[in-house]
Amino acid sequence: MTTIDCRNMACPAPVITVKKALEEQAEVRVLLDDGAPRENVSRFARNRGCQVCEERNGNGWTLTILAGEQSAQPEAGAVKSEKVVLVASDRLGDGPEELGRLLMRNFIHTLLETSDLPARMLFLNTGVFLTTEGSDVLEALEKLGGMGVEILSCGLCLDFFKLKDKLKAGTTTNMLMIAESLLSSGQVIRL
Repeated sequence: MTTIDCRNMACPAPVITVKKALEEQAEVRVLLDDGAPRENVSRFARNRGCQVCEERNGNGWTLTILAGEQSAQPEAGAVKSEKVVLVASDRLGDGPEELGRLLMRNFIHTLLETSDLPARMLFLNTGVFLTTEGSDVLEALEKLGGMGVEILSCGLCLDFFKLKDKLKAGTTTNMLMIAESLLSSGQVIRL
């Protein structure tokens, strides 16, 4: 079994490194920093049907990943007919900030009333402010999550804005998973 040191790597390098290693071998041991790197690699492996054993190692983690039968499959739910909403800002449109925030809030609340929900919503850049503590759309996002919409926030963006510990709706993701989701979806709606 090979040991891969992914400590001090910026997102999405740990996930990409593990992806490549799993393409060549059935079992890998990965050294990771705490937080988003561990969460992203663990979720990535589990979504591909791998068994993951996580062990605390000082300030970081050691993950032992055993490839599963589905390890070469795309992430669960990545189907060509899906709709994906890409939320790259905490406001909608280019007008005044206050109006843009009001429009975004109304859009997210209105999604609850539609019958054609997206498969997932990807939040990046200032869009992560909508999924974190203090957002006035948290309840709506949690309801959407309960209705089957996957709510994913960019871990690098959360770290950049120092919001990692304030995430309240959905889970973190990384750029590899965002790219795969966008490229495999049937329709991407960018807000």
